[in-house]
Order: sequence, then structure tokens, then C-alpha cells
Amino acid sequence: MKLYIYDHCPFCVRARMIFGLRGLPVEEAVLLNDDEAAPIAMIGAKQLPILEKDDGSFMGESLDIVRHIDETAGKGRLKEAIRPEIQAWFDRVTQYANKLIQPRDVLAGLPEFATQSAIDYFTERKEKLIGSFAANLEETEGLLAQLAGDLAELEALVVSPEALSGVLGMEDIIVFPILRNLTIVRGLQMPPKTADYVRRMSALSGVPLLADKAV
Repeated sequence: MKLYIYDHCPFCVRARMIFGLRGLPVEEAVLLNDDEAAPIAMIGAKQLPILEKDDGSFMGESLDIVRHIDETAGKGRLKEAIRPEIQAWFDRVTQYANKLIQPRDVLAGLPEFATQSAIDYFTERKEKLIGSFAANLEETEGLLAQLAGDLAELEALVVSPEALSGVLGMEDIIVFPILRNLTIVRGLQMPPKTADYVRRMSALSGVPLLADKAV
């Protein structure tokens, strides 16, 4: 199987996680961010991740990929239930996290931004959603202060470093990607249980953190 991804993409992290958590091999292929032709040829839309199955067919939608691999791996099933407190936390943090993450994505040497045209493509589209990358970078201190409060709330909800609820589940699939992507922010400090969880889930899933590329 082959998984087409962007390294910065939280939805791609979801799909990458299930292969690591279930101990299944998969070839990862990073596309340039401005490559519209390849994903459209595969699934009719410019979106990743895309799973190319062994039979040559393609599957999009990150959670569909997660559930498909989880179902066929024969190694247990992820807990589907998500605590309301976790869903509320996720919904709140995703309203502003990209203001910290996306301006740094194009500065960190990620493979999907290997060309200036890929950087320009991403920047033009994301600035329409979150505003000027430069302005958001200038707001880092305030955004980190806001995030610190939300991370303190999450800290009380971390049951185990190996699973947010104590049992591997969809909570991990939706929350770890945003925490992992936030490690691209230089100066980010996570509370101890949350930091342990992020490190452990990175090891379990095989998805590296971005701290070594932090901007």
C-alpha cells in the first residue's frame, strides 16, 4: 500500500498514525503542495491523504482510511467514543491553531514546500483563511498565551501517555495530529502529562514530531 501525504497536514497524520499503531507497513509519498493533477487523477479532488490499495484502487478521507485499516488489520479496534470535553477542546483549539502552525509550515523545510511555487500556492490559499502569515507570526506571544490555557485544560483530561482516554481510540486520532503539528512552534511549552503523551504517541504511531524544525 502507498499513502500520499503532506507532512504538515493533520488529516494526513491521522492516516499515518493507524499504520504505526497497528504495525503495518506502508510506503509514504509526499506530493508538492501545488500538485493538483496527481490527487485529482486519483480521487477527483485536490486533497490528501490518499491511500493506494494493493489492488490499485484509491481511497480518500482520513477517517475512512483510519477505519478501513483498523478494520482489516486484525489487531483490535480503536475506541470510537470521544468524550464531549475532548471534542469541545478540539473544536476550540482548531479555531486558532493554524495561525501558529501554517505560517511556520512554509519556513521549516518540509518536502511539500520544496519549490517556491508550492510555497506561493499554499500561502495564497491559507492567508485567505487566517490572514497574513507575517501578521500571525507577530501575534505568536498572544496566541501561545491562549494556547497555554487550553493545554492546561487538556492536561486534566490525559488519562495515559499511551492513549488520551486510557484506551487507544478516535480521541487520539483527532487530537494527536494538532498537538504534533504545534511542535513546529519554537518556544511551545506543554504541561508534563501532555508532553509525555505527545512523545509516546509519536513513538507508538511512528509519526515524528516537528520540534527539530521549530520556527
